[in-house]
Amino acid sequence: MSSVKIDIRNIRVEEAKGYWELRLEALQKHPTAFGAAYEESVLLPMEEVEKRIGQDSSNYILGAFTAEGQLIGTVGFKREQSLKLKHKAFIWGVYVSENYRGEGIAKQLMVEVIHRGKQLKGLKQVTLSVVTTNGAALDLYRKLGFESYGVEPNALEYEGQGYDEEMMVYMY
Repeated sequence: MSSVKIDIRNIRVEEAKGYWELRLEALQKHPTAFGAAYEESVLLPMEEVEKRIGQDSSNYILGAFTAEGQLIGTVGFKREQSLKLKHKAFIWGVYVSENYRGEGIAKQLMVEVIHRGKQLKGLKQVTLSVVTTNGAALDLYRKLGFESYGVEPNALEYEGQGYDEEMMVYMY
């Protein structure tokens, strides 16, 4: 369990700047872990970032905040909206700032997302994908009950190198 006191809650639109700084840090320091590219994301206007911060139970970004209010971790959640897909949601953008790794913060974020998903009427599964070289994330997701349903070869390409992604699902 974490020795750091963490508050996990939705990131608010007025916190967009702090969120975006952490997101850009993630993309810059770990370019092979995310589908988004730092080089493109850094050009996004703040108004667009604010629009992306969802404000309902089907589309949100959770933040892990220190007692001092510093954002140190994130996870995004988006439920499909169409009639045939609304039984599914996906998790994206899981990241914990390097200084706070090993404290159980990613686990706390993921446990909260799973718990919230259980409250959504008709939601039957949540998916995510993770680069197969990210052993710590794979271990965490498996321990939380996610199961692999395939590997996409060469899912991401960065600086001429291909990276496979393991696709995982959590069934409610």
